[in-house]
Amino acid sequence: DQPVALPQAVGDNGPSRLALSKRRKRRRLATAGRTVLALLSVLTFVGSGLVWGYVRSTEAGFAQIAALDTESTDIVDPGGQTGDETYLIIGTDTRAGASGEIGAGTEAEAEGARADTVILVNIPADRSRVVAVSFPRDLDVTRPVCRGWDSTTGEYTSETFPSAEGDKLNATYALGGPKCLVKVIQKLSGLKIGHFVGIDFAGFESMVDEVGGVEVCTPTPLVDGELGTLIETAGTHTLGGRQALDYVRARKVESEGNGDYGRITRQQKFLSSLLRSAMSNKVLFDPGKLNGFINAFTRATFVENVDTESLVRLGRSLQRVEAGAVTFLTVPTAGTNEWGNEIPRLDDIEAIFRAIIDDDPLPGEKRNAPEPESSAPPPAAALPAQTAVDPSTVSVQVSNASGASGLAARTAEELGAYGFPIYSVGNYSGTSKETVVRFSPGQEAEALTLASAVPGAVLQESADLGGIVELVLGTGFVGSITAPTEAGSVLPTVPIQAAEENELPVDLSITNAGDDSCA
Repeated sequence: DQPVALPQAVGDNGPSRLALSKRRKRRRLATAGRTVLALLSVLTFVGSGLVWGYVRSTEAGFAQIAALDTESTDIVDPGGQTGDETYLIIGTDTRAGASGEIGAGTEAEAEGARADTVILVNIPADRSRVVAVSFPRDLDVTRPVCRGWDSTTGEYTSETFPSAEGDKLNATYALGGPKCLVKVIQKLSGLKIGHFVGIDFAGFESMVDEVGGVEVCTPTPLVDGELGTLIETAGTHTLGGRQALDYVRARKVESEGNGDYGRITRQQKFLSSLLRSAMSNKVLFDPGKLNGFINAFTRATFVENVDTESLVRLGRSLQRVEAGAVTFLTVPTAGTNEWGNEIPRLDDIEAIFRAIIDDDPLPGEKRNAPEPESSAPPPAAALPAQTAVDPSTVSVQVSNASGASGLAARTAEELGAYGFPIYSVGNYSGTSKETVVRFSPGQEAEALTLASAVPGAVLQESADLGGIVELVLGTGFVGSITAPTEAGSVLPTVPIQAAEENELPVDLSITNAGDDSCA
């Protein structure tokens, strides 16, 4: 059994429960702004190639940090994610320096740094949309084995910490830094995280002020139980840096009635408004504002695999993405446990990220490309007669949906012995009873050739695999691989199984960046 993480605050030296409660309140009030601006920065920068005429000189200003694990076996359907860009963006809560001076607290209250706001941003290969998923800072997670992290120096230590259950997401970062956090989020989501961006609290106010403030709309006056009256009257208001900071971090707004989740929704609406503003000529065509914003962002961030050249290419490819194609989601939870950790609804989280990987339409999403017409799934059909191809021409992805540890690796080794090149080995999103060979249109002969080596396998057509053929090992897989049908021979006809429909949770919290309503 894995050890259980002790439910104590990072840097705790044994204060009273009342003191801990007061400290938690102060910390929570100081967390929201960091990732809000980090996400805005990335979306703004990649949203238009125009910005990069001003950014190239800032290349050396990015602080680099080791964070990524792009070969992890926790990545689901890596072939289906080919061409996608996924960013993990975090806001760190540190009490040192300027951050402590503007309300983050003191180092005496809590040493080190926490990832108090975490957002995972996915941009599909066709660049037709942007999806940003927020993770609660107190999400209950299993911490993997991690090296220690010194937030002051930005370096990893020689100390190694064992895995543990019952850890908070932000405490995982405090202990093991960016690498440990990436491992946790990658396991929860199955997404291949290819870019990391961290931002500190101190950059928030100046970045908002550099764009001339942010316009928000509230249906009622906004009054917080700890911060006081933030917005006196209902309607539209332009917020400067300090007022914007209070707006996105307030979590005691009685009229919202749902604490942290009201705050998260407000953050997402703030980001949407800031994105619309920054993408307008208010910033992009004002060299002074643009350079000020870029300089503030560069000073406040630390990154891995983020540079101007790659972002220029991404930005140009996203120039036609409208605000309505930018969707914010929040990871669903089922209350809190005895330690105050938010309990993740793992089945619903799996469904959300399956929809993202498969590029399924999301509620409220408005993409330029027409959505496919809804219709009942067609009945199982049979492929016409096909001729077997040489196994060396079939690139295979082996995914484990059986729950049996090591099965995918062993099967991949056997397939490789018969000449099949292995593209990747990993886990499938969820479990499957049947063993399935998934393929894209045009790969029928390759799929049937692979299926001929896997007794009992059925076929399933998929639009997201490109030239990869995926073997999904189900719980009924007997573990035997046979010699494939000889190249040039006629393959037997095999029925095609209809793909299972992915159902999203009905209570999914969604904010669309194109929605400027005051509700």
